[in-house]
Amino acid sequence: MTIPNYQQFMEPVLQILSSGDAKRKKEIVDEAANAVGLSFEQKQEMLDSGKAPVYKSRISWALAYLKQALAIESPQRAHYRITQRGKELIEAEARPINTELLMQFSEFVDFRERSTAGRSKGTGETPPDSTLSPEEQLSQSYMTIRANVQDQLLDQLKSVDPGQFEKIVVDVLRGMGYGIDHEDATRITGGSGDGGIDGVIDQDILGLDSIYVQAKRWQGQVGRPDVQAFAGALQGINATRGVMITTSDFSSPAKEYARGLATSRIVLIDGRRLASLMFDHDVGVSPASVLILKTVDSDYLSPDE
Repeated sequence: MTIPNYQQFMEPVLQILSSGDAKRKKEIVDEAANAVGLSFEQKQEMLDSGKAPVYKSRISWALAYLKQALAIESPQRAHYRITQRGKELIEAEARPINTELLMQFSEFVDFRERSTAGRSKGTGETPPDSTLSPEEQLSQSYMTIRANVQDQLLDQLKSVDPGQFEKIVVDVLRGMGYGIDHEDATRITGGSGDGGIDGVIDQDILGLDSIYVQAKRWQGQVGRPDVQAFAGALQGINATRGVMITTSDFSSPAKEYARGLATSRIVLIDGRRLASLMFDHDVGVSPASVLILKTVDSDYLSPDE
């Protein structure tokens, strides 16, 4: 018997969670490995990167995909429990439970479209891997991993305390190159009486050119009144540039209002874009493995003329 692939771990994971109780990821991994009868030797088999055992990686991906399909949920960090949708998957006769079956759910389709960078956008289908070159398959795998990491980041951002969130936002902007290299160039000003300003990033040593930041973990959609209030706070201190960041998203009227401002510029960053910026600028993430692709150096191998 070979180690099951991640799709073959989906049903064991759902069965383990079928009681409805939340379980720690480690507990789920151990029970899933035992459920499929992995040997001691199989549990020692490592990924090529040497970072983790193969079976743990595959069970982690089974959990990630089931979560994207809303078959399971994560009530707290590193804990999972089954949802009503997950229970219905177990009770239905449709088998096997795999990514093809999960494509019936719009949330999973959206995830696959994000992870394939729009390759099959709007079709509800994933491209057949057999038609892709090795380089294309590698690129597609990277986008899948990226989409999953960004979703995990967004989930965790929604549960951090307000002060930590403000610091994360400032770190992202610094990572993007805003602000000067000076200990007082970045200031977190949030708190009662902040007037809607949570952070300030100076672009020059004297602070003559500054960017003002509002960072809020809104639960619902951010509307025009919220953006208008931030614009008023900027106007009150004669500021012309602001960045408004949320873990949710902005309504169309809010975006239109920000675009139409005449005396100041406000950039709106929603939760998905924030997670993408964190990924790109190494905030809240760390390298898991590095692959270097090589090609033949034809100039080196060509005969001298």
